[in-house]
Amino acid sequence: MMRRFGAHGCAGGPDRPGRTGAGQATVEVALVLPLIAVIALAVVQVGLIVHARVMVTHAAREAVRVAAVGGTDASVERAAASAGGLDPSRLEVTVAPAQGRVHVRISYAAATDVPLLGGLVGTVPLTASASMRLE
Repeated sequence: MMRRFGAHGCAGGPDRPGRTGAGQATVEVALVLPLIAVIALAVVQVGLIVHARVMVTHAAREAVRVAAVGGTDASVERAAASAGGLDPSRLEVTVAPAQGRVHVRISYAAATDVPLLGGLVGTVPLTASASMRLE
């Protein structure tokens, strides 16, 4: 009996095609997929930290507006917390009037909540400051 060999060296014919390498592709996907998932989670985490940074800057601007028109320290802190939707327990507001201006500094410990990466990074300290003429 004579056998024909296909392109991959396997016996093949009209009723028994040669192997196509589908198993190898499955193994390669299984090896690369976790790496792609970790990269995607890292991109999401960076996006969340950038968002928190923008919100801290926005909170500093809102807080200095309240402080410039004569708001109390408590009202400045409330303005900072409500402006950026930030967690008040992680927020620290410093108000310093000097020479006809008021300076506000916001410090915020941004949480890293993304699975797998959040525990490795921990909290990220973010700061922003703003200054405005007293009215």
